[in-house]
Amino acid sequence: MNVIERIDHWAAEAPERIAHLSGDRTLTYGELRTCSDGLGSYLTAHFGEDRSPIAVLGHREPEMLIAFLGAVKSGRPYVPIDTALPQTRIDQIVARSNATFVLTPDQIRQFSSGELRSPITPVDKNDPFYILFTSGSTGEPKGVIITLACLEHFISWMLTEQQFSERGEVFLNQAPFSFDLSVMDLYCSLVTGGTLFSISRDLIENPKKLYSALANSGVTTWVSTPSFAQMCLVEDNFAEAMLPRVRRFLFCGETLAPQTAAQLLARFPQAQVWNMYGPTEGTVATTSTQIDAAILKKYSSLPVGRVMPGTKIFIVDENGDEVFADERGEIIIAGPNVSPGYVGRPDLTARAFFEYRGSHAYKTGDLGRFRDSLLFFEGRIDEQIKLSGYRIELGDVEANLRALPTVRDAVVIPMIKSGTAQSLTAFVTLAARNETSDFKLAHNLRSQLGQRLPMYMLPRKFVFLDAFPMTANGKVDRAALAKSL
Repeated sequence: MNVIERIDHWAAEAPERIAHLSGDRTLTYGELRTCSDGLGSYLTAHFGEDRSPIAVLGHREPEMLIAFLGAVKSGRPYVPIDTALPQTRIDQIVARSNATFVLTPDQIRQFSSGELRSPITPVDKNDPFYILFTSGSTGEPKGVIITLACLEHFISWMLTEQQFSERGEVFLNQAPFSFDLSVMDLYCSLVTGGTLFSISRDLIENPKKLYSALANSGVTTWVSTPSFAQMCLVEDNFAEAMLPRVRRFLFCGETLAPQTAAQLLARFPQAQVWNMYGPTEGTVATTSTQIDAAILKKYSSLPVGRVMPGTKIFIVDENGDEVFADERGEIIIAGPNVSPGYVGRPDLTARAFFEYRGSHAYKTGDLGRFRDSLLFFEGRIDEQIKLSGYRIELGDVEANLRALPTVRDAVVIPMIKSGTAQSLTAFVTLAARNETSDFKLAHNLRSQLGQRLPMYMLPRKFVFLDAFPMTANGKVDRAALAKSL
């Protein structure tokens, strides 16, 4: 069975089981199949042979799941768009995707309620399944095409590695459906007959309600960015008593700080912590490793793991030549999980993708290296700046800051003047705050960091925060930090 058939299977096996829980609204597997079939039939009847994408605009409503499956059942990929995005960005995505139709929750309810009127032909193995838009270097979004085959390769790996219990899991959905991390919790949940528990941005903005919702969620599989988990750890009661059923924490999308992993293992002694890596172009994640006490003791910066079966990762230098183990370079991913390219942008596709031994391959723009057969992510090539004639990787400074015992997390931003980096500013959250002044704290951190890094890499200014601002995707909002300088 393919992904669509496996999800529909639960409508026959357990039609009353809850597939999605969002606020006070629920969607059963029986309703999901009936409504997505109805929507697929409607799209087929109205658009015929046109296989243009269907844009789905909303924010974690159950109707979004109906629209995703309804679109692919009619042979069309879907483009998820969150209502938190500015209207200008929404308009850009709709235009660049060449979407035939923009579906809202109200329309989805209306168009999915009818009887099957037209035969539906789902997407095939190599057809686009969804298109996710990411930020482009030009400031305009670019749409990453993910095929059914890409998605199935990713899901197959996840099911084998994590051994989710059928009809026994509740997956946390923290990331909006327009962010590819959500693909992990959405489809791993649906193909195993699990329940997807969505938390809206309203809950995230109200900690008291958030913790109450989490305590009543029954979550067994936590999927989020590290930043979101770190935010939750500020609450002392965020521990096993609040989430007694949680079995695993799965992290992707950002650097997982050792302190965050250590705190989670201490507060949730029965749960596993997993660190994962992968760009949207590689279908959510490509590597993974379990973080335990031995890993925390051995490495100051955490590994992102081993490569999924059937896929290859190799590290290349500036000339594109593969480097030796332990040497740093650009991370290249090749395999059946790699996207065929960007929608409507053959120029960008040619620049970032190529063929490697019969598979799609992608130049990630990420820096990394292999140590002890484990991949380590070491920042972005485009986060390399030149300061006083020296080339500096911002991720390198951040990793060394995080390795200091009093630092919980750190983000380093260059101070730009007339287009040139003048100095570095470090934004820091502390593991514990004492009565020492900010001036003395900054002096102490700079001194400790000076034992690990050369003088030219040391931040001139330190800003201490209780928590970092976050984007709608749950990542640290670096743009907001930069604006505060």
